Formats: sequence, C-alpha cells, structure tokens
Amino acid sequence: MDAMKTGWFSEINDFWPGVSLSLELENTLHREKSQYQDVLVVQTKTYGKALILDGIIQCTEKDEFAYQEMIAFLPLCSHPNPKNVLIVGGGDGGVAREVAKHPNVERIVQVEIDSTVLEVSKKYLPFMGVGLNNPKVTLNVGDGFEFMKQHTKEFDVIITDSSDPIGPAECLFQESYFSLMKTALKPGGIVCSQAGTAWMNLDHVVKTFQHCKSSFAIVDYGITSVPSYPTGQIGFVLGGLSTETNFKVPKRIFTEEELDKMNLRYYSSEVHKAAFVLPRFVEKALKSYRTT
Repeated sequence: MDAMKTGWFSEINDFWPGVSLSLELENTLHREKSQYQDVLVVQTKTYGKALILDGIIQCTEKDEFAYQEMIAFLPLCSHPNPKNVLIVGGGDGGVAREVAKHPNVERIVQVEIDSTVLEVSKKYLPFMGVGLNNPKVTLNVGDGFEFMKQHTKEFDVIITDSSDPIGPAECLFQESYFSLMKTALKPGGIVCSQAGTAWMNLDHVVKTFQHCKSSFAIVDYGITSVPSYPTGQIGFVLGGLSTETNFKVPKRIFTEEELDKMNLRYYSSEVHKAAFVLPRFVEKALKSYRTT
C-alpha cells in the first residue's frame, strides 16, 4: 500500500467495487502483520486516529461512537434486563466501553481472536481501548465460535462486532453461527450482528437477515450513520428468542440526564426507534422474511 507516499489512505475493496473513501494522512502510528491480518493505525488530518485492518477502515476517532453506541444499545435497550453480555470481536474496545455503561449490565465476556488488535488499541486508541480495562469485562483471546460451543444458555445478549465478511470474520455471517449463538443465550435472549450497508451490499444484508431468521423468532434490521464507512451508513441484524421482543420500541428509556451521564453522543430512544425506519427498497427486500 502506497498510502503514505501520496499522503492519503484510500480504502479499496472488492466488497464495494467502484467506490473508495480517501483520508488525508498526517503520519503512520503503527503497522504490523498479525497472525490473522494487517494491522495499521494512522493519524488522519480530519478524522483523528484510525484503525485499519487488511486495508479496511474499522473505526476513526471522529465518528466511532455512532457505531459503538448503536451496536451496543439497540440490543441492550430491547432486552428487559441484560445482565450478562457476550461480545465476539470488538478488539478495539469500543463496544465493551459502551456495553459497560448500561446500568443493568453486571458481566461482560469478550472473545477476540487477534491479540495484536487488543494490544494496539490499548496503546494507540485509548479512547476505545479503555473499554477493555473495565472491571465488568473478562477478556478472552480466541475463536468466538469455539468459545460458544463451551457456553450454553449463559448470556442475555450477544453482540458480534466483526470486520466485513471476508478473511477471519467470514464465518461470523453464516447460518451456523446464528444457530450457535442461539444455544449460548438464556431464554428471551437477543443477538446483534454487524450486517453491512444496503446501499452497496443489499444481497448480503438479506442473506444475513435470513440466516438470523433461521434461528430466531423475531428478526429486524436497523441502521446508523458512520461517515467513514462505505456509503456513510451501516446496519445491524438483531434477533430475539422471545416472540414478545419488539426491537422498534426500546424497553429501557433513558432521560437526557442519564444519556449525558453515560456520555452517549449518538444514541437516544428517538434514534433507537428511527434506526428501524428503513427505505422502501430495503423494506421490500426484507419483507418476505419478516416475522412482524
């Protein structure tokens, strides 16, 4: 990659052909090849520090909170009492940081396959890495798939914060993965997985929705706005074991004072509801697979 030679980093990937986001760079903070992927941390001119894995932007200092808050609080606020939470992936620590803020959460187990991402995030991305040091968090380095095989009916919520469905994260988008998550949940449990953007990968969104539907009674797809991601938008597939689950209406509503105390800059009850109001072309694509 010649990003530093030109003074810009350009994200180019076959998963979104013909589209590239470029960020002007100030300098490279760290780069190494881990056992699983190329790990790069850069200082950008406009978006602050950025974590890039295998040439794909995972998060930037400027807008990471929009993703982290939504992937955490959409499922947490859809569950009546989320005490035990499993995070698969999320090596930068941002999701753990947000999950730990929820007052009902007592225990967070996180499984990240790449120890290099954990170490690099703690050192260079402390605004997210701080989540890994929260006393509620028990950190495991390993394969989330294998971890769940050993843990049944243990968690209220499972959040999968993965990279895109290429490389080491590909198995986290398969039907077998959703089936395994179902076994790791307590009755009434909820899952939430990163599911891509409908603007570039509608087929992938629909397929992930289908895979979730194969194991869960209630399934929905919500979106959030993240400017540094392809098309500026990304979505999540959520699944619930209970037919009483309604992702569109949060069970836990926080006051403005509570939101401020938790330092939530994107999520609110209103934003929660709005996340599930989808463009007509997305609704049409998902309609035949919906249960509600």
